[in-house]
Amino acid sequence: MARRAVDGAPPARLLDSEDVLREGVAALAACDPVMARIVAEGAVPPLRKRPPGYEGLAAIIVAQQLSTASAGAIWGRLKASLPDLTAETLAGADDAALRAAGLSGPKIRTLRAVAEAVAAGSLPLDALHALPADEAHRLMVAVRGIGPWTADVYLLFCLGHPDAFPAGDLALQEAARLADGLDARPSAAALTERAEGWRPWRGVAAKVLWAYYRVAKARDAAPIQP
Repeated sequence: MARRAVDGAPPARLLDSEDVLREGVAALAACDPVMARIVAEGAVPPLRKRPPGYEGLAAIIVAQQLSTASAGAIWGRLKASLPDLTAETLAGADDAALRAAGLSGPKIRTLRAVAEAVAAGSLPLDALHALPADEAHRLMVAVRGIGPWTADVYLLFCLGHPDAFPAGDLALQEAARLADGLDARPSAAALTERAEGWRPWRGVAAKVLWAYYRVAKARDAAPIQP
């Protein structure tokens, strides 16, 4: 499925299959020698998708700033309390029940703000995939409690938006530092500027960089052979 072009760039299809992902990787390698090099070094990303809709976004919000184990435990209790987790069921849930699941006050407020925005139509989760990444991002961060990283991770992993780019992600910044041979990690603003040349496949570029981060860390951890 195509999305609208951004700033004259040709449209890219949603990342809903390995074929589309490979198409994006090939396009990046053709236009950027650094991308071509790190892909050749093994930075071949997996597709990795999460469920879309309110539940998918809620899972990202719940997991923020928590260990995998803690997030999993809280999510499990929340789903046990609300098996059909939608904007409507969350809006009708009691704060005490949400706190009993382990949710903090700020996360409860964010989940409720998202539910209200979905109900009001100001956050059309089911239609964000058809918008340019920047426009979809703006709609998401306009909701109280949704930050840039949350918005871009939802667009990329839940919707498969090919041009979403979470420039504030520290692993992404470190991967860019390693790939470009920089002395320090680029800021979110600097990485955003660097990513302009990767449109309309910035989401695939993010996946390639994360894959390169894993490659680099595995290489650094490898024992020195005698």
